[in-house]
Amino acid sequence: MPIADLNLLRRAEMFGSLPTEALADIAAAGLPRRLVAGERIFAQGDPGVTCHTLMEGRVKIVQTLPDGTQAVLRFIGPGEMYGTVAALMDQPFPADAIAVTESVELRWGVSNFRELMRRHPEIGVRSTASAGTRLFDLQNRISELSTERVEQRIARAVLRLAEQAGRPTPQGTEIDFPITRQELAEMTGSTLHTVSRTLAAWDQAGVTASARRRVIVRDRAALQAMADH
Repeated sequence: MPIADLNLLRRAEMFGSLPTEALADIAAAGLPRRLVAGERIFAQGDPGVTCHTLMEGRVKIVQTLPDGTQAVLRFIGPGEMYGTVAALMDQPFPADAIAVTESVELRWGVSNFRELMRRHPEIGVRSTASAGTRLFDLQNRISELSTERVEQRIARAVLRLAEQAGRPTPQGTEIDFPITRQELAEMTGSTLHTVSRTLAAWDQAGVTASARRRVIVRDRAALQAMADH
């Protein structure tokens, strides 16, 4: 990775506080790779032998359940790592990682990444904190699925995405990557029909605007009220 790209690496959750010399060491040990939209980075069940940081673009983590249905577990944005916990625990990847848009990642073999952790212990501290955050997020998602109405879950998912990947537009806050209604259904334990019907009602009420895999939050307060009640 060229030195000019170290500013991208500095944004990563694992490396942001490290000095430039350490960032250069981390970059030199990794392999930058461009991803096309729709490309599978790793597959569920593959040996966990690589660690990944997204530098540009968007990646989704999708798990296939025993009954064959799919669940979108998370959308990964620039600066976030993925696949790392499985690799460091010598476990298979628990889900697919798929590029949503044209993206750039930096990846390391797990042995190289462990060596980086030995040379730069702050990476290990941040890895632990990141794993804890993901665990809490997963627990919250499970709680939502078991206790909330489907409209609440959809509202909460859209708000979460707008917070993570929102950009201001004249119409409101637009989620800055394409997301299908099927993906929203998979995120919220719902169905395509229910998500489509819900978004259509919100569009008509002026809460959202959705078309062509794009979702804009026009009235955040109204959407928050739906998520809370």
